[in-house]
Amino acid sequence: MKNITLAVEDEILEQVKLTAAEQRTTVNGMVREFFATVAAKRHAKDDARQALLRLAREAAGDMGSKKWNREELYDR
Repeated sequence: MKNITLAVEDEILEQVKLTAAEQRTTVNGMVREFFATVAAKRHAKDDARQALLRLAREAAGDMGSKKWNREELYDR
């Protein structure tokens, strides 16, 4: 586990300390949880992106024999 240093305005830190106490945790615990959430969301997005790319590679994509032209599509 790595240690980091954060610069936070005094008033904000006091409010966060109160919130942490209300939630029976620490400021450090709140920061760890926030970082874990950010990392999990990024991981989920990466997984979804990879699944979409895999689906695109594997899809048959048969559109049939019908050919469309602009006039038919817009029925002018």
